[in-house]
Amino acid sequence: MQQLRLIWRDPTLRMVAGLMALQGALLCTFGPFVSVLAVRSFGLGDAGYAAVMFTSTLVAVTSALYSGIRADQTANRREIALFAGAVIVAGVSAMTFLPSTLSFVLAHALLLPANSLFGQLFAQARLATAHLPPAQRDSIQSTIRALLALPFVVILPLWSVAFENGVPVMAIYPVGLVVGVTMLALIWTGWPSKGAMAGRDVPSGLSLRAALAEVANPALALRIAALGAVAVGGTAYWAVMGLALTPATGTGGNAALYAGLVAGLEVPFMLALPLLPRWKRAHLIAIGTALYAVHLVGIPLLAHSPCLWLLLLPGAAGGALTLTLPILYLQDQLSERPGTAAALMSLKKVAGDALAAGSFALGTSLSGYTLAAGLAAVVTLAGAGTLVLADAKRRF
Repeated sequence: MQQLRLIWRDPTLRMVAGLMALQGALLCTFGPFVSVLAVRSFGLGDAGYAAVMFTSTLVAVTSALYSGIRADQTANRREIALFAGAVIVAGVSAMTFLPSTLSFVLAHALLLPANSLFGQLFAQARLATAHLPPAQRDSIQSTIRALLALPFVVILPLWSVAFENGVPVMAIYPVGLVVGVTMLALIWTGWPSKGAMAGRDVPSGLSLRAALAEVANPALALRIAALGAVAVGGTAYWAVMGLALTPATGTGGNAALYAGLVAGLEVPFMLALPLLPRWKRAHLIAIGTALYAVHLVGIPLLAHSPCLWLLLLPGAAGGALTLTLPILYLQDQLSERPGTAAALMSLKKVAGDALAAGSFALGTSLSGYTLAAGLAAVVTLAGAGTLVLADAKRRF
């Protein structure tokens, strides 16, 4: 494919692609199992895990907002990326060498959420493709986003086999530490230094107050909130799926296999996004949200039925749309400031995580994981509807 050749030939895009794949490896190593460890191994319970989720959102948005604005102010994105790599290593090290409830909260509520690398990778890719036509630029961004899902195809099935053969779930942390150290090394050796992209990456000159005022524009804030609600489905999925598919006395094998298959199927859907009709992004996001809501609600309902595996296709198709298109949508809103646009992605995430934590806490306190998934589905559909209405007269 042409976009793969372009990525391979460009050193910056090649580095971004490698880091995105490693980020995916880290996410799939932790994703399905963090909720199980929090609730069952470290004794936090459903309410305690919801509190960890909420705290992590506050840390994530503060870190991302500052990092994005600072990167645009100085055009020194290398220092931001190095800090992100360092907090990944610190967080996973705490759980590898000093595992405890305190270390778990420190890692998953404070250190790992302070990693703003995901957004900065897209900012760097945007700068590296600024000279290309919009359609080609979007295709490259979609391909890079697909690389985040690619490790799920291999790594999660391996975890499934490992757990079924008696490997403890806590083994995810030393493996995650190897991945984190590799990421930090790749950032150190490959991330462009300040001034390396002169002409494309120009300091914004905006003060912190001016940059925050730009982000707080009501029209933009409404769209960020709507996309945050759309993101509730993905956040709730990890919590509900891990707990619904992992028996209280069993292993995480089914959860790992299911998550791996969903992520694996997302890859071809993401790569096919450039072939979709040139509809407004908001409409395509709404279609993806509807598909993902079916998948989310179906997991706890069908957890013990062979019909569970029928949810893989709507989950993968919906995930491809709702995970990739919001990134392009937000980059279009602040095309001249890729770092701040990356921060918008984290603002979207923090809104989604907060709403997901609320849905999870309310649903589990009133009934169980089925109600938690249902509440999250209602919120995510409302967000998609709001985005379509707010965006009715906009091009993107």
